[in-house]
Amino acid sequence: MNTHTNELKRKAAQIRIDLLRMIHHAKTGHTGSSLSNADILTTLYYDVMKLDVTNPKWGDRDRFIASKGHAVESLYCILADKGFFPKEELQTFSQFGSRLIGHPNNKIPGVEMNTGALGHGLSVAVGMGLAGKMDGRSYRVFTLMGDGEQAEGSIWEAAMAASHYKLDNVVGIIDRNKLQISGSTEDVMGLEPLEDKWSSFGWHVVPVNGNDVAELSAALHAAPESSGKPTLLMAYTTKGKGVSFAENVPHWHHHVPSDAELAQAIEQLSKEAQVVIHE
Repeated sequence: MNTHTNELKRKAAQIRIDLLRMIHHAKTGHTGSSLSNADILTTLYYDVMKLDVTNPKWGDRDRFIASKGHAVESLYCILADKGFFPKEELQTFSQFGSRLIGHPNNKIPGVEMNTGALGHGLSVAVGMGLAGKMDGRSYRVFTLMGDGEQAEGSIWEAAMAASHYKLDNVVGIIDRNKLQISGSTEDVMGLEPLEDKWSSFGWHVVPVNGNDVAELSAALHAAPESSGKPTLLMAYTTKGKGVSFAENVPHWHHHVPSDAELAQAIEQLSKEAQVVIHE
């Protein structure tokens, strides 16, 4: 494993620690989903996307839309760590008057749009991708969707449009952890064969281990592999990843860790990635 991959793994572990502390302090949050997507967002923000922290509205920046907006805690922690806003502000998460509300808020530098009502992010990403093509811009648009979100009809309307307009500057990512708030995705609304469905809509589908930063990096840097086709990363993840007693446990979707659970989780994460914990 190379040094860069190790650094990404350490960064993802630190982001998980930060988001757990933030949720514990706020006494609210979507814990399992944010732990699930931490590797995806870490790879995007520290390895793949073109960004300028000093100029968040830079015209040629890559765009990211958190379509599964409820899993915002990892995104806030990354934006703070990157310097889009002071890290101390994380302690105001979900408090009265805070701009760090429970879903992405575009009053925050680095957040492209408010999200939370599932099924909307891909449509906006398609619009941004089409605008980029029309304006001759080189940016790419990334959007992270939940797998439970795939039951929304607007997802498939956007999928058709992206293929029709040959938007190879659009990269969709599905956090395929196979759990949603009400249980297994296959029990709530069966999705399989999900890869085949996206392929049939004209997308270039790339299955990856969504908790492996090396695989994610390679796939994201390679997109688009197929000219004229949008890319879909089917990122197979573990809900609650990194915290053994939270992994694949449905009630951790929005469980707030107790003092003891927080301490145990931080111990596990710090050992896994050899993170130095700064109290």
